[in-house]
Amino acid sequence: MTFESIKSFLKKVGPLAGLPPEEWQQLEKPDRVLKAELRVGGKKYPAYRVQYNQARGPYKGGIRFHPQVSQDEVVSLAFWMTLKTAVADLPFGGGKGGVQVDPKRLSLREIEELSRAYIRAFYKYLGPQQDIPAPDVYTTPQIMAWMRNEYEKLTGKPAPGVITGKPPEYGGSLVRDIATALGGVYVLEEVLRKVPLKGKRIAIQGFGNAGMNIAKLLYGRGYTVVAISDSKGGVYNQDGLDPKKAEEIKKGGGMLGCYCLGTVCQLEQIPLDGPCRHVSNEELLELPVDILIPAALENVIHSGNAAKIKATIILELANGPVTPEAAEILHKKRVIVVPDVLANAGGVAVSYFEWVQNNLGEQWSKQEVKQKLQQKMSKAFEQVWEEYIQLKRYDLRTAAYIVALKKIAAARKSKQ
Repeated sequence: MTFESIKSFLKKVGPLAGLPPEEWQQLEKPDRVLKAELRVGGKKYPAYRVQYNQARGPYKGGIRFHPQVSQDEVVSLAFWMTLKTAVADLPFGGGKGGVQVDPKRLSLREIEELSRAYIRAFYKYLGPQQDIPAPDVYTTPQIMAWMRNEYEKLTGKPAPGVITGKPPEYGGSLVRDIATALGGVYVLEEVLRKVPLKGKRIAIQGFGNAGMNIAKLLYGRGYTVVAISDSKGGVYNQDGLDPKKAEEIKKGGGMLGCYCLGTVCQLEQIPLDGPCRHVSNEELLELPVDILIPAALENVIHSGNAAKIKATIILELANGPVTPEAAEILHKKRVIVVPDVLANAGGVAVSYFEWVQNNLGEQWSKQEVKQKLQQKMSKAFEQVWEEYIQLKRYDLRTAAYIVALKKIAAARKSKQ
């Protein structure tokens, strides 16, 4: 999303939220765009930190290490974080950071140097009550630990709440590793209370952290996971798959597969006459399932395939998997699309819990974190659903955006 598309978005949704132009126009540009060049191993890497809006609290958003990072991308992501924290009803604003680098080409020592250099470049603008980064694409709890340590060296005082997503032994929260997936589960179960389905057959595109964990969590709750995929393709078994066993196969060096009558079936070994069959990532999206969970890439459901979608509910665990054109087609088909700003907000919600624990000097149990996450996600869903029912002619995504804009405008007014 570019600056111009952000303006177009606000021009469309702002009036629906009942806000005068001066209210939603406040969000047309970020508060601050910070840039630097990080020098590591004799090379320079462009780095960014965008602080978009702090009406509801300190800036909050991840830092990504990726070769395609750009200022425009980071600005867009910071804007979406502003909306996501508002939808999830967290006392945060929106921010985002990134370094244009391919971390796979760096040694572990160079990654540490890069992480510390990032903090040195921007630390004066960061802080537990100012801007709180977190992990994102290709950044890890260890990287967050290095960043916290570097910040504390520079400021000369302990600051566990300066960054979230840290290892549990260094101030991180329990459950953070499955937070995005678990938050998605809680939201899905709220949806099913409003839109009961006859079946619970699920296809999941993407078997990374979020996709793999939501597959295991839903399987454990009695859902039938019939298809999963990763970047190499997927497997479909109309009788159901065991995600834990599929994970074992993948971790063992094989391609995704399933167990058929006790026999391991990997993609390259699937028998032609068995219940399992190979499917492409594109084919997986069009399978006859009740619930579809795109958990990998953006724009995978578009105007070319939206009409072929057979699922009743789509849970956007990935960021932006459904294009605006596809969203219109799906809405006309009465497919419920649970938008990413709600569906995958579990990660930032548990980041908030980590920040709270750091500020209080506490560490909550897994059960306590899960209970609080369920309460947070359920409340967020109810607020969006109430707006959705009142809107009538608009989809759940539009309702979520309206909820976010209203909250941001209300917070800004309260400060005046």
